[in-house]
Amino acid sequence: MLHTPVNVITVEREYGSHGGEFAHDLAAHLGWRLLDSELVAGAARIAGVDPKLAAKFDERLDPWYYRYGKIFWQDPVYAPAPNGEEHIFDSERMLELIKQEILEAANKGNCVLVGRGSACALARRPGSFHIFVYATASAKKDWFAQAFPDRAQHAEQDLAAFDRRRAAVIRKFYQQEWCSRGLYHMLLNSCIGTEAMIAAVQCAAGLCAAAPESVAR
Repeated sequence: MLHTPVNVITVEREYGSHGGEFAHDLAAHLGWRLLDSELVAGAARIAGVDPKLAAKFDERLDPWYYRYGKIFWQDPVYAPAPNGEEHIFDSERMLELIKQEILEAANKGNCVLVGRGSACALARRPGSFHIFVYATASAKKDWFAQAFPDRAQHAEQDLAAFDRRRAAVIRKFYQQEWCSRGLYHMLLNSCIGTEAMIAAVQCAAGLCAAAPESVAR
């Protein structure tokens, strides 16, 4: 059976697993474009808003009271002006724009996309390879304690809360479970180290350099 060559890799990651750093190193190793915070900046550019404002919506849902009020804004009886919602920038609008950025990047190919539903957006796209990076609880807690020493005692709760937020975004926007194994071609424990992770991905995605031909037999 013929397979479409892989030219897009998505990297989803648990908070504290170093999945983002791995994606950066993988893109550099392959010589591909990396789109991480660039996805958020791209959405901000299209919407014409400050990138700092867009960053506040990154991998988060709008508060429940905002979503509740928005139901009324969409009703013509309550809408303040025709098409008023087109001028509203919120997490749902940003996710729509980020999806556009993901699809455009995939069309160009040779890129590594970090999180933000990229595995869901490209689930049926030939030539896409989806990775989920995780780490042991102790490794994530050690990282958290070093990164946020003042909150080290809250490591477990904060790590779990961050991943819950990511999962909630994917569930709301894509109706998918963020950590569902069925979404990914490969699950990687970052504790094996970046070099081993890159080697594993290259081989699994068919990106290994062709072995040199053997000399005289």
